[in-house]
Order: sequence, then C-alpha cells, then structure tokens
Amino acid sequence: MTNAPRVDYQTDPSQYKHLKLKFEGPVATLAVDIDENAGLRPGYKLKLNSYDLGVDIELNDALNRVRFEHPEVRTVVVTSGKDKVFCSGANIFMLGVSSHAWKVNFCKFTNETRNGIEDSSQHSGLKFLAAVNGACAGGGYELALACDEILLVDDRSSAVSLPEVPLLGVLPGTGGLTRVTDKRHVRHDLADIFCTTTEGVRGQRAKDWRLVDDIAKPAVFAQKVQERALALAAQSDRPADAQGVALKPIERTIEADALRYTHVTVEIDRAGRTATFTVKAPTGTQPQNIDEIVEAGAAWYPLQLARELEDAILSMRTNELDIGTWLIKTAGDAAAVLATDATLLAHKDHWLVRETIGLLRRTLSRLDVSSRSLFALIEPESCFAGTFLELALACDRSYHLALPDDEDRAPKITVAEVNFGLYPMATGQSRLGRRFYEEQPALDAVRAKAGQPLDADAAYALGLVTANPDDIDWTDEVRIALEERVAMSPDALTGMEANLRFNGQENMFTRIFGRLTAWQNWIFQRPNAVGDKGALKVYGKGDKAAFDWNRV
Repeated sequence: MTNAPRVDYQTDPSQYKHLKLKFEGPVATLAVDIDENAGLRPGYKLKLNSYDLGVDIELNDALNRVRFEHPEVRTVVVTSGKDKVFCSGANIFMLGVSSHAWKVNFCKFTNETRNGIEDSSQHSGLKFLAAVNGACAGGGYELALACDEILLVDDRSSAVSLPEVPLLGVLPGTGGLTRVTDKRHVRHDLADIFCTTTEGVRGQRAKDWRLVDDIAKPAVFAQKVQERALALAAQSDRPADAQGVALKPIERTIEADALRYTHVTVEIDRAGRTATFTVKAPTGTQPQNIDEIVEAGAAWYPLQLARELEDAILSMRTNELDIGTWLIKTAGDAAAVLATDATLLAHKDHWLVRETIGLLRRTLSRLDVSSRSLFALIEPESCFAGTFLELALACDRSYHLALPDDEDRAPKITVAEVNFGLYPMATGQSRLGRRFYEEQPALDAVRAKAGQPLDADAAYALGLVTANPDDIDWTDEVRIALEERVAMSPDALTGMEANLRFNGQENMFTRIFGRLTAWQNWIFQRPNAVGDKGALKVYGKGDKAAFDWNRV
C-alpha cells in the first residue's frame, strides 16, 4: 500500500459505509454492518463483517458522536447488522497485501480505539455491551473484549475465537491475548487451548471459561440484551436531559508540506526529515461558566484543540512515514492557557467538560505511543504551561532557551495542578510521576513551584527540562541534536523510545502496547507469517503454509 492516497481520519455518520447508529433513550445501538465492496484500498473484499482501517475510522468517529452529541446515552450496545456473523476481525486479504508499516499502524489505531472504549467506561460512565449475535472471531472478539460485558447468542453455532496463531501464524493484534488473561481472568491453560484452535468456543463452555459473561437462546436474546443494557445504564451518571454538542467538521488546510488548523500547525521539513507541531494558546474572551461552554459547543477552545491535535497526530503517523522526528512548539499567552485549565478544573464533573478532558487525555496518549522522536523546543513566545506543559513532558527531550540578560524575552514554563494527574498516561501515572519515578522529594520540589513561571535555569534545576543552552549555544546544540537523531536507525529508535517512555508501572494497556505490539511487530516480518509460503500470504488460496521449524 505504498504511494496510496492520503488517509483522512475525518468522517461523519452521513458518510458511514459500515456502521449504523440508533438511539433509544439511554441506550445506543452500534450495528456493525460492513459493506464488503467499500474497503479503504483496492485488492480485497470485506467479507463476513471483516474490517479494515476505514471501518475503524468510522468506529472512532461514532464513539465520539455518542460521547459528545448524545449525553443521554449511558450504554452502547455493539452488535452486528448481519445474520449469523458478529465480526470476523481484521480482513486477512487486506493484511496480506499491506506493507509492514500499514499493518503496524492499523493495529495501533485499532488498539487506541478499543482502549478508548474502556477509557470512557472508566472515566465517563459510558458503558458498553457486546451483543454477539453470530460468529465472533479475531479482532471481532477483541472488539467484544473491550466492552464491559459480552452476551453470546446460544444457537449451537455462534462461537468466540482467536484463531490467529493456528490459522495465520500471527498474534491477535489488538489486545486479545492480554484481555483474555488480565481482564477476563481466563485460566492460562484454557486460554492456551482457546488461542490454538480455529473453531472457537460456544455456548455454556464459553461462559464457564469466562470468555463471555452470559449466553441466551435466540428467542430471548433481544430481551436479554435490553435487560443487560439497562442494568449497565443504571451504573452510569451521564445526564438524561442534557443537550449534546454537534461535532462540526474540523476546518483545516492540507498543503504539500503542511497541515494548518485554527489552533495547530504542522510544517514538514522533508530534507531534514522533521515536522514542527506548533500549538497555539487561546485568544480573546473565553467561556468561564457552563452555559457559555455549552453555547460554544465544538468551537470551545479545549474541545476544538483536542480534535485538531488528534487529527494532526493521526494524519502524520499514517501519511508521513519518513518524517521520524517531531518538534513540539507552543505559541501564545501562558496566562490564557492557565485560565482555560482553571475552567476545566472548576467544571470537571460536568459531562461536557469531562468528555473534553477525556479527549485531551486520549490525544496526549496518542502522542506517547507514536513511533516518532519527540523534541520540545521552549523558545521566546512559547507557552508551555499547564495542559501545554504536558506536550513537553510527553517528549523524549526538551530544550529550554536561557536568556539570562533578557528577562522579558526569556521563555518560561509553568507547572499547574493539571500536571499532577488530570491527564494520566496509559500507565495510569501522570507524566510528572513517570518523569521522577514517583519519587516524592522531586515531586514535592516541583509542586512547591507550581504556578510560578520558571526560566530555563530554574526548570533545569528542578529536572523539568533536558538542557538549558543560552542564545550563543542554542542554534548549534539543537541542530546537532536533530542531525544526530535523524541519522539513527528508525527501528532502533522506536524500540528505545517505547522502552524509555514507559519506564514505570505496568498494566493491561502497557502490556498491549508494549509486550504484545513488540511481538506482533516482529512476527509480522517473519517468513512463517509473510514469506511466500507464510500463513498470512497463503490464507484463502488453498495452499498449506510452509514453516521454518527453527525456534528463535
């Protein structure tokens, strides 16, 4: 899939080809009804409700529609619009004709979407029920696993399965192995059997093995789904009578070497293989009370910023594979950023503010797991304060210009309350906590300076930045650092960065992105999977895979 058209992550329900949304009071039904002839790329058909990146782009959008446009919804029922098949997972023929980079990026985005389901359940009170009304395999079962509960139709044929190992010579790519053990607590020997058989497990055995929460005969399946959906809804605190916010299309301009939004700009230096992200502070009078925030809707600065930054990150990850180093800059008034943060904190329990914080949290997390070197440049006119400081804390390095003889122009950073846990990483840690290994003396020293603008020397003394070169050394030090970085192996850098960024506690999400992704990344390149006679290549052709029997 090289030299393919640009992938656009923007869509809306009027453009959906694969999903159908229905709203009935506190319950939304998201029916997966995939058009097999509407793949994102030519060369395959999406048969048996199998999906590709285009389907996942719609799913990501649909989830945000529910989050923001339908606050009355408390439970999302994920089911199939087709008879006898729930979802057969990622399309195998799509994977077979895709480049390695495409497969890895596809799995990463799919992982983020699944993780976002669990994020909304944990933080926003939006519950999810998988109503598995047919055969459920591979990524289809991984979608069900991301839900709070799984209800399987007991019709003697419908089964859940993870057949990737025996059938394709690869691993379940979006958290299946990890969720089966960490989330559903399937005994490891039973999980071993489950993951090495192609036919799957059905009925009472699926329930006994904890692969599903419950089963129901076809005659009572719809009734049982409704009962469980309403029971889950009763656990939610989302408002029943609030007015939703329409997610209008993001305004942007796509140029040959730039992406331009209202609050975010990305400029690409192809010769230097770098991209500069500039995130701009709010300007003018900003809403401070809930009525003003709701009236602003999708144009409310934090919500608009989160949507623009997410789109920029996703677009750059998929469409600009050669641009391996991202420079993160900010511009504007730090006081305006901190004032917006104060509004977020003051109203953090209101559903719209809570959802906006959630989108910011998930967008910053996308930055954490992007396979790009991230360098923050703190220069005059920067505003790395509060939420914007999270951008610098997410970076692999941060360079803070020291101007000891020009106090007025000397760039400052400001730590704020939001930096101590409002935007946790996938680990559950704040980025400050990750930075200092949760060591209390260091965190206490930083907290003592919260709210105070810190110049380069003060920030460096607290360990908040990597280097504090003065104006004499700045240009050469930054230039040399970048030249060295772009000359290194991208593969080695990806592995190194992922190891160093997630240096603390582990949980289910870090295992999915770290352990599982690393193994899958390796297996996706092995001849046993993608060689001429590899299982992924010969699937559906009537040939038998030829394996190299050496264990590595």
